[in-house]
Amino acid sequence: MTVSETAAASAAAAATDVGTQALRPHAEDAFAHELKALAEADDRPRPARWQLSPWAVATYLLGGTLPDGTVITPKYVGPRRLVEVAVTTLATDRALLLLGVPGTAKTWVSEHLAAAVSGDSTLLVQGTAGTPEEAVRYGWNYARLLAHGPGRDALVPSPLMRAMAEGMTARVEELTRIPADVQDSLITILSEKTLPIPELGQEVQAVRGFNVIATANDRDRGVNELSSALRRRFNTVVLPLPATPDAEVDIVSRRVDQIGRSLDLPSGTDGLAEIRRVVTVFRELRDGVTTDGRTKLKSPTGTLSTAEAISVVTNGLALAAHFGDGVLRPGDVAAGILGAVVRDPAADRVVWQEYLETVVRERDGWKDFYRACREVSA
Repeated sequence: MTVSETAAASAAAAATDVGTQALRPHAEDAFAHELKALAEADDRPRPARWQLSPWAVATYLLGGTLPDGTVITPKYVGPRRLVEVAVTTLATDRALLLLGVPGTAKTWVSEHLAAAVSGDSTLLVQGTAGTPEEAVRYGWNYARLLAHGPGRDALVPSPLMRAMAEGMTARVEELTRIPADVQDSLITILSEKTLPIPELGQEVQAVRGFNVIATANDRDRGVNELSSALRRRFNTVVLPLPATPDAEVDIVSRRVDQIGRSLDLPSGTDGLAEIRRVVTVFRELRDGVTTDGRTKLKSPTGTLSTAEAISVVTNGLALAAHFGDGVLRPGDVAAGILGAVVRDPAADRVVWQEYLETVVRERDGWKDFYRACREVSA
């Protein structure tokens, strides 16, 4: 082996090692074995340039067991019909808009859809108030532009432009946070399936397999409202909050277990009682009524989403692992719950104190949790 070949092999090995040590691997990497097993077992028709059939994509998201015994873990716990509608939309020429309150797994679902359909979830435009038009269309390498003038070599394609040229699935996160004039850049792409490059007198035409998944929060409607012209280009699927406490506990437990394994934390299943308690607190304050329906409650200003419950429990497991005996206890989650509930120090603190004294204090089996919450709230 030559010196150059040795160096190349070392670089490849280093890159592989970095990939396996990634704190948060891309979906297509983290679940590569499931995607491979599905592809081998999938004998149904596949749309152009899809890695899997629509049936296999839905199975990847919702979970199941393949004929060879391979278990596909659920990535989304919710109504099957919503997933089927989302997958079917991507098989047509309409883009998909995942809408819902914060914490309803919109980003998670969009990533896994892109991974299952195209095998690549990284063609991403992150929407912010400062997202420029170049992020949606294209930019320029100004060094090449000055040296050689305008040409395709000087053009820097956006993720959307790459997806169009390669027949892939692009993702646009937080669509309603993008300025309205930049949002409108999507209209021609979604309706005509072309991206004009007037500087060169050329255009990029989307090849079969191209589509877009966008996400938006219900709470962000007033930030940059979507124009009716743009909204018509999307098929909208609303992702709801988990319908039952058991479903939400299942979601939190699964995600905490996945995150915990990557951080070498104790298993979340060992603290199932505390996970259920966190979910109960969040649901009661979110719904404005206790689980038994007997007591009306004030709701805090925050969303108290499933994603926040996952964060509270993960932080609690870290506390238990590094400063406790490894078992998740009330004292490990109390501070996290306080931080999630009390966003407005004036209004939310009153809501939290009333909930502690009227509900938590009187609930059987919650004495340790009550004391822990009182301690961190003092």
